[in-house]
Amino acid sequence: MDFAFDAADAAFRQEARSWLEGHLAQPCAAEGGRAWERELGRAGWIGLGWDAGTACYGNRHATLTQQVAWAEEYARTTAPARVGHIGENLLAPTLIAYGTDAQKQRFLPAVARGEELWCQGYSEPGAGSDLAGVRTAAVPDGAGRYRVTGQKIWTSLAQDADWCFVLARTTPGSQRHHGLSFLLVPMDQPGRVEVRPIRQMSGTSEFSEVFFDGALAEEVVGGEGDGWTVAMGLLALERGVSTLVQQIGFAAELDRVVRAAVADGAVADAVLRERLVRQWAELKTMRWNALRTLGGSGDMGAPSVAKLLWGGWHKRLGELAVEIRGAAGAVGPDDWSPTAPYELDEAQHLFLFTRSDTIYGGSDEIQRNIIAERVLGLPREPR
Repeated sequence: MDFAFDAADAAFRQEARSWLEGHLAQPCAAEGGRAWERELGRAGWIGLGWDAGTACYGNRHATLTQQVAWAEEYARTTAPARVGHIGENLLAPTLIAYGTDAQKQRFLPAVARGEELWCQGYSEPGAGSDLAGVRTAAVPDGAGRYRVTGQKIWTSLAQDADWCFVLARTTPGSQRHHGLSFLLVPMDQPGRVEVRPIRQMSGTSEFSEVFFDGALAEEVVGGEGDGWTVAMGLLALERGVSTLVQQIGFAAELDRVVRAAVADGAVADAVLRERLVRQWAELKTMRWNALRTLGGSGDMGAPSVAKLLWGGWHKRLGELAVEIRGAAGAVGPDDWSPTAPYELDEAQHLFLFTRSDTIYGGSDEIQRNIIAERVLGLPREPR
């Protein structure tokens, strides 16, 4: 099963490839981050998947097959990692579905131009996968806005973000999914918003803790008390074309692991050969599943199934990456020093970081509960 690309799609793919190849040698690509986002925005490459009526915000609209073509070319040319994807792929479609015209006009053009970066304020200590346990509170300030107090954790790209969309409890004494609101909070509020990067065992700090102490929330999306509906609508967006991009990256990682196994002679082990072939076959299955569900709606179990598939697959790949090297897999690329951060090679970083894949974004246990309760109709787990 695969997409059928027509002549218009082929022309779009060629345009994307030519643009990427022409710009990847420029300084903005080497800098990455905001400079690269602005370059993408100037050419209209941000927001391809937004509704057709949003082109007035500075983005070009593309068909589903053209979005796939862009995503594939972006991954294959090893373009810089995106720092604007949360605003483009999560916040923007949520505003298109639930926001007011004024909110769309205020925020979508800045995202499309690559000028404003976003982070997601959902998980909290004690309310990670159980999102309905949110305790961060927001109270009206008397001027139609809210003051937010609480803590969020595992917030991706918080140290770079200009804004955070925050799920907070706006009805005192409310329980579970009732009384929540979806708020838009500017991050530049000294003394009221504090970001603390979390150093992981891989040595990197992609995630942060964020503390709000009376921080001003300038907008509420979907109306006060309707945050759960908006939050669930946003979570349903965490699949689609981006899944195919992820899988292209996975394929490149698998190729490197296979080449390392051949170079080290590890493929002489029949069990290891079988595991490598299984990884390849499972990656193909994930692609077919992603294509099958791409653009669909109403399948409540699809995001959970996808998360279970890729989380476990990536974790197993990390394990294979160090196992094929035997004892050498435990030795770093540089001499260890107690006064300097330890160094990891590519395989070791893959192994350590992928330990988190079955936890963040909703743990495997939570995904299985969703499938059991919402798809199969089994009794709810006692809480």
